[in-house]
Amino acid sequence: MYEDNHLIVVNKRPGDIVQGDKTGDTPLSEITKQYLKTKYQKPGNVYLGVVHRLDRPTSGIIVFAKTSKALPRLNKLFAAGEAQKTYWAVVKNAPPTESDTLVHWLVRNAKQNKSYAHAKEVPDSKKAVLTYHRAKKLTHYFLLEIDLKTGRHHQIRAQLAAIGCAIKGDLKYGAERSNKDGSIHLHARKLSLVHPVKKEKIVFTAPPPYDPIWNACL
Repeated sequence: MYEDNHLIVVNKRPGDIVQGDKTGDTPLSEITKQYLKTKYQKPGNVYLGVVHRLDRPTSGIIVFAKTSKALPRLNKLFAAGEAQKTYWAVVKNAPPTESDTLVHWLVRNAKQNKSYAHAKEVPDSKKAVLTYHRAKKLTHYFLLEIDLKTGRHHQIRAQLAAIGCAIKGDLKYGAERSNKDGSIHLHARKLSLVHPVKKEKIVFTAPPPYDPIWNACL
């Protein structure tokens, strides 16, 4: 989607992992490194810093740092919540209101790789905040546009499930059935941040994967 001396921005496909894990599948970070190595005919190792992640079945914007100067600055920016992230989610049930701010306390279960949303603070919980609005009514679904205020494990998936709005295809969080390709209909649509070196604001918008439901959202 974008590349300069300091960063490269890609539109992740559902199913790609951002960083290597126990599956041993080739992660997006390695694919991107290989792309840079070939493009610039670099003989040695290519530097690439992972700034943030998306869940494997999710699609959308991922930013990688190309320099050791950019990485800590981007890390700081994301940690401070200064990168504005907007997501699209397709859900079966209409949310209780047109728009709302959801506040939950999430408890992560590492064994299950799942987060549980609680209405009140409980031991080992982390506060999770997002704002949503109903962007479009589709034939059988609703498109929600979500502004993420905190970055917790499976946050959008857990919080939407907590209000009875499981994301299409997300069996783990209560969807009726999975998507054939193993994806879920959650997409990191837009990201705006201040460039770590140039200090100017940059905004990226990623088209969702090509399928009939996403196409109907556009």
